[in-house]
This record gives sequence, structure tokens and C-alpha cells, in this order.
Amino acid sequence: MAVESGVIAVTDDSGLLIEPALLTQAERIHRQLRPKMPEDYVDRMAVVFANGGRMAVGVEAGEVVCVAVWRLLEKAEGRRMFVDDLVSDQSARSRGAGRRMLAWLEDKSRTLACGVLALDSGVQRHAAHRFYFREGMNISAYSFRKLIK
Repeated sequence: MAVESGVIAVTDDSGLLIEPALLTQAERIHRQLRPKMPEDYVDRMAVVFANGGRMAVGVEAGEVVCVAVWRLLEKAEGRRMFVDDLVSDQSARSRGAGRRMLAWLEDKSRTLACGVLALDSGVQRHAAHRFYFREGMNISAYSFRKLIK
């Protein structure tokens, strides 16, 4: 699909890959956030999609500039969209791609009857936090982790 700009779903709502060329293009941007992902990106993302992950990309002038990976969670308090990853190309930040993607995710959340749009953000990502606050998000919880070896 040749789209000049906008947000494009890379998977359908069932997780089926519908835009393989955009998945390949997304890797460079996605690795800016997740540099330690396995080397075989397409295979890894196929596992993510098979386990509930979905992807959309932001495109400007025919190039991928923003990547979002999200999933639906059915929690005791209701359905929510959880964004695993949201990253804009370092060279394209502050040009609106992140804002367009977040608006797309909000619209998709409404379409899928989600009561909440949620994400985690690394404590070191200060610029991202300023963006999320500016977009009306707030900190509602701490996220605790323990590595299991």
C-alpha cells in the first residue's frame, strides 16, 4: 500500500500481518526504543502478534516515522488498550507523528470499547513523559518488575 502520510495498521484486529513491507520498515524505528530485541525482527514480531500484539505505523512522505505496538487487556475493571511500545524516529521528533499516533490509538480504543488507554514508560525517558503529560495522560500507578533468570 503506497500511503504518503498518516497512520496505517500493520496488523488487522486479529493480529494477521497485512502490511509486511511496513513491518520491515518499522524495524529501524522500533530498535531505537528496543535495541536488544532479537536479531530476527520479523520472526519475533510474528510471535508478539500471535500472542495478542498489534502494530500500527505513522508514515510521512512514504517513510515510517513512528511505531506503536498495542494489545487489548481484559482486566477486572474492564477492557483496556495497553501500548507495549510507542516510538517516533529520533530524527523526526516534534513534527506531530507521535501526536497523530496517540490520537489514532485513542480512536481505536474507543472503537474497541476500551475504558482506558495505558502504557508504561521507562523512568529515564523524560522527553516522552513531557509528551504524555501534554497529551492528557497521567501517572496512575508504579510498575514493578523483577528479572527472572
